[in-house]
Amino acid sequence: MTGTPLARGQGVALWRQIAAALEGEIAGGGKGAGERLPTEAALTARFAVNRHTVRRALEDLEARGLIRVEQGRGAFVAEDVVDYRLGPRTRFSELIRRQNREPAGRVLRIAEVAAETQVAEALGIRRGRLVLRVDRLGLSNGRPVVLGQHHFPLPRCTAAAEALGQNGSITAALAACGVADYRRRSSRITARLPTPEEADLLQQSRSRPVLMAESVNVDPAGEPVDFTLAVYAAGRVQLVVEP
Repeated sequence: MTGTPLARGQGVALWRQIAAALEGEIAGGGKGAGERLPTEAALTARFAVNRHTVRRALEDLEARGLIRVEQGRGAFVAEDVVDYRLGPRTRFSELIRRQNREPAGRVLRIAEVAAETQVAEALGIRRGRLVLRVDRLGLSNGRPVVLGQHHFPLPRCTAAAEALGQNGSITAALAACGVADYRRRSSRITARLPTPEEADLLQQSRSRPVLMAESVNVDPAGEPVDFTLAVYAAGRVQLVVEP
């Protein structure tokens, strides 16, 4: 579509008119969930405005959750939001499948590191003791929704490294360590801006906040087996806390 006229000099900012026009097309089904919008250059030509005006319109649509902007890739119509339920037995794959989506996990890093104060206190160990750190990206229908930084106590969870290298499942990794079941003992939820790396991995704008949850998982005896720092793409995830 080209040459869409705007009402100039009538008191309504041009960027608002552009945002309204694009919103109407999305609402009318002209653009489906996940579909890419025209480039800034194409929109500039279509509405006969400068790029700053187009960017202001896109920023407004992103702030209202109608689109997502990916650095270097463009703007896309926002997908349906995943209800991510934080309960005593939260399991990523089960949760995603219950919403008729396909889960996937990608292990980004596995390393033995010295436990910092926060990790040591959560796991009930001495500061500086070695723990197994695993960085894992969780996806829903191929789209990244959560970046998890897991910390497992050593030597108890030594076998987790090999298990994660095979299928990337946290549940399977703990099972390999003799932890057949586990539950979430506590969670703390905050919001902040993402780091550049987090924004790139979650494929979202660096100016859009992320949700962060600190969680401690324990075995049936109440012993901590996993301390997780999870960063969620707020535009694609809604956290639901269950008792």
